[in-house]
This record gives sequence, C-alpha cells and structure tokens, in this order.
Amino acid sequence: MVKINTLFETHLTVSNLERSIDFYRNVVGLELAHRVPDRHLAFFWIGARGQSMLGLWSIHSAPISTRLHLAFSVELDQVLAAPDYLRSKKVEPLGFAGAPNIEEPVVFPWMPAASVYFDDPDGHSLEYIAFLEDKPRADIPQVKSWTEWQAIRR
Repeated sequence: MVKINTLFETHLTVSNLERSIDFYRNVVGLELAHRVPDRHLAFFWIGARGQSMLGLWSIHSAPISTRLHLAFSVELDQVLAAPDYLRSKKVEPLGFAGAPNIEEPVVFPWMPAASVYFDDPDGHSLEYIAFLEDKPRADIPQVKSWTEWQAIRR
C-alpha cells in the first residue's frame, strides 16, 4: 500500500474564470501560480509554493453545475476573525449546513475543530478550519457555536 501524506491538488469548475481568479486571489487570499489561457485554466498555490494546489477550470456557459466543498486549514485566530473579514469582502459567513450570516465560528466537538463556511461565486462551499488543542468529545454529537464550546470545554 502507498502511504498518503496529504492531498496535493484538487480542481473546481467555474462559470467565469476571471471572476473566480479575482475571488480566490482577493477574498480567499491564494497566490495565483499559473494560467493556461487556451485551456481556460488557472492554478493557485494553497499555503507555501509546492505544498498544495487548486485548479479552476472554466465551464463557460454549460447548463450544468456541481456544488463541491473545500476546507482550508488556517490558524485559530484566522477562523475567529473570518466572519468579520468575509463580511468586509461582501461575502456572507455561513455556519454548518449553510446556516446564514453567523457571527462566530462553529465547533465540531468530535475533532475538535472550529470552522467558518462561505460560498464562492459559483456556489462551491468553502471552509476555513482550525483544529483545537482540546481533547476530542465524541460524546457531544451536535455542532456547537464557539461560545457554546467555550462553556462546555471548561
């Protein structure tokens, strides 16, 4: 068996490549790595160069679309600041399962990890996630707000 260390690359289809390049560069904060104009394709580095990569492929005016999900690992302070940051970029911060306009991250006790979700211009679900130093709590089955988690973990 080949031991996998991490995911290096994933791809999304987008309806407007220029709009998506702008979003992933100026909202998500990824570095544009390479463009292939004749293939309507752009690559972004995730984290350090050579660490991980996202490819965006334009589907032009295709009548179909697929909603996919990507989670970006970030530091906890970034997750805590994400709702305000996203709103400053005119992007709605979302909770688990698309709960609208959250004020703080949600926590998955079984990991535990704090998360803030948001959608890209094509409706793909994106997530900023930070693992917490607390012990996993599989005994708590439901997602909690950050405030609820702070009360439980004590």
